[in-house]
Amino acid sequence: MSLLLNIDTALSTASVSLSDNDAVISIYENANQKDHSSWLHSTIKRIFSETNHDIRHLNAVSVNTGPGSYTGLRVGLSAAKGISYALQIPLVTVNSLELAAFAVQKEAEDIICAAIDARRQEIYTALYNKNIDEVNTPAAVTIDNNSFSEVLSKHKILFCGNANSKLKGLINNVNAHFSDTIAGAKQMAEISFRRFLNKNFADLVNTEPLYLKSAYVTGHDN
Repeated sequence: MSLLLNIDTALSTASVSLSDNDAVISIYENANQKDHSSWLHSTIKRIFSETNHDIRHLNAVSVNTGPGSYTGLRVGLSAAKGISYALQIPLVTVNSLELAAFAVQKEAEDIICAAIDARRQEIYTALYNKNIDEVNTPAAVTIDNNSFSEVLSKHKILFCGNANSKLKGLINNVNAHFSDTIAGAKQMAEISFRRFLNKNFADLVNTEPLYLKSAYVTGHDN
């Protein structure tokens, strides 16, 4: 038995799960983005209380490092690092684009495009094959009617992530398909357990959120 805590506060809906190996024991979600910080800590306590597990028996803690909300990423990573440091257990990281792609792996025929809303006409995005290997590096890009046209001329693309509403309004191509699947701490459990088994751990001191671009100077969160 390997007990893992999975934390995802990267986007508007946060989630936390406790998993035994890759099987989720308990999971909670919070759709109030402004409340992620206080919700996260109280929910972690609730999960251990309701499942009768002791947090001291955790084998690892996993966290979504982004891209996503600047505040949300800091909240999640800070909590994960604190638990990892206090219990002297490994830290596992998953990025939100990889997580989104993994969640729709069984739906895909060819290429998967994970896309996270980055405000205005921008998205954070990366392409993956069916094995969830990166086809290109995650990046922040501006989208228009010609976005992904070169890839779509040769491949079917399954788009996933919370930027789908933007992309649906711009992309009109028979090779473009859109998934409604939303990834979170439930899907993190399997990725986290694989990385735990392979001892693919993050550097507790130097791990930082994957922002992909600087914060807006207005001070508003993304």
